[in-house]
Amino acid sequence: MSSQPLTSAGDVRREIAMIENLLSEHDIALHVIAKGKRPALTKISTGLAQRAGITEKTILAGLLAREKVGSTAFGNGIAVPHALLDLSHPVASLTRLSAPIDFDAPDDSQVDLLFALLWPRRDIQQFLPTLASVSRMFRNKFLREALREARSPAEAFAIMCFEPMQFTDSAVAHISCAVSHSSIRSISRRCDSEP
Repeated sequence: MSSQPLTSAGDVRREIAMIENLLSEHDIALHVIAKGKRPALTKISTGLAQRAGITEKTILAGLLAREKVGSTAFGNGIAVPHALLDLSHPVASLTRLSAPIDFDAPDDSQVDLLFALLWPRRDIQQFLPTLASVSRMFRNKFLREALREARSPAEAFAIMCFEPMQFTDSAVAHISCAVSHSSIRSISRRCDSEP
């Protein structure tokens, strides 16, 4: 039985390209205050409405309908709320909450990082692979912790676009313009020490 990596370097590059196509620093909101799932999804819907070219009410209805099927939280403080809507192009956002909220996560953890994904209903073939890629990216402990430490949307975007397999001390120089050396080393040590 061979032990193949879960994600090849080519897969990681495709995932980074996907993020760069879906997201910009303008789609990232940090320190968002929300007291629960619905208020968080309402704020996300408001932020996505202009880019999606549809009303925030339509977006919120789509996100809430998906949450009724089952929570889009998957553990470790992450949720990926998503909906298939009548859009011309995919739209995404990353939201970091000021304080974690209950999101009915399978591990009972509260959620503080939400990656919202709106996808054109007519392009369902690409939706599930994209959703799987986003979920795979957020399994990376270093990525999650670095996003929690990000000081600006530009910094969070740089973190999202950095190859997770390269999060080492030697790679710090490549992203030092966005993230301080000490922050990266601190997060790296914390992630290495956690089970």
